Amino acid sequence: MGLPFIIGVIVVVAIVMGIAGIYNNLVTLRNRVDNAWQNIDTQLQRRNDLIPNLVETVKGYAAHEQETLDAVTQARTAATTAATPEEKMAADNALTGALRQLLMVAEAYPDLKANANFTQLQASLEDTENKISYARQSYNDCVLNYNNGIQTFPGNIFAGIFQFKQRSGFEAAEASREVPQVKF
Repeated sequence: MGLPFIIGVIVVVAIVMGIAGIYNNLVTLRNRVDNAWQNIDTQLQRRNDLIPNLVETVKGYAAHEQETLDAVTQARTAATTAATPEEKMAADNALTGALRQLLMVAEAYPDLKANANFTQLQASLEDTENKISYARQSYNDCVLNYNNGIQTFPGNIFAGIFQFKQRSGFEAAEASREVPQVKF
């Protein structure tokens, strides 16, 4: 057991630890993306839970706006049945468009705008939309870090070996959208 043997063992241990460190970093980044998606999913579910009450409240004041109410209900159904993050992102975009239409319809009904239940639901929806926007921003940041980790050297080598797949985030325009507010 000479000095060259000890140096050889140290080099092998250092290489193994370096490989383990790179792999563990990629797993950590992937887990952060998954966690950030769960945060978005939680907020989307919160919004989906608010919608039936909002539709019922509007229906009482604007029953002849059935087409808009149906569009919101259908978009919500699509959002709740979407399985993959990509499907949920697309369904979420459609739901947001339908909600915008619903809130624009509400502008035409002064009694509805003055309804305390509607006001509370709208405030809850606005709060949820703000949380969704923040969660999207966090998700996009996590996706960026993860994608950078699997595309840069030496992570790209290990990403290929261990089948780490690139993720997609929300488009920048979608991440900054807002639900229109009804002014009182």
